[in-house]
Amino acid sequence: MQHPAVPDLSHTHTRPIHWVATATALAAVVALSSVLQPDAATAAQAAGPETKTAPAHSAPPDPAAVAFPLECGPVKAVVHKKASGDLDGDGRPETVAVVHCDAPMGTPPDGVYVITRDSDSGKSRVVATLVDPRERRTVTDFSVRDGGVLARLLGYSSADVPSCCPDVTDDVKWQWKNGAFVRDTPSQARTV
Repeated sequence: MQHPAVPDLSHTHTRPIHWVATATALAAVVALSSVLQPDAATAAQAAGPETKTAPAHSAPPDPAAVAFPLECGPVKAVVHKKASGDLDGDGRPETVAVVHCDAPMGTPPDGVYVITRDSDSGKSRVVATLVDPRERRTVTDFSVRDGGVLARLLGYSSADVPSCCPDVTDDVKWQWKNGAFVRDTPSQARTV
């Protein structure tokens, strides 16, 4: 009797209970990851050729003093990550904040906002939205470097992709040019 080159795997067919177990395990990992968060990321910007020396009293704007344009319903907005640097070359630092709603479960989408300090009143305010939460993106890697904002965005190729499982990754960079933040994608979007 000759044995086939490939073993009989008829006992390995998936059943609905396998998918339920997988979904339960994934939900537990997501819930645990929302509880065990790393400390907020901070990054310093290296001086670039267009950067002017900032006055000694010019501290970066504090994201805690800002009301973000984010609808969170009964929960509050949380600054997940932040980084500061002189993005427009005026000698004063701006702060870029990654913000999302403090949802008790799941992975809420992130918004990325640029905050500046008003030169007259000294109050912090949002001056630009780089990523709108309605885009359903999650920010993983994030920094301010050489006058630019760099981020890795996880997203979805279609509305049919479940929220648990982003399938598109974009590495993006925003640079201040001609009075606005211009988005550049250093590498093409790729699937994960």
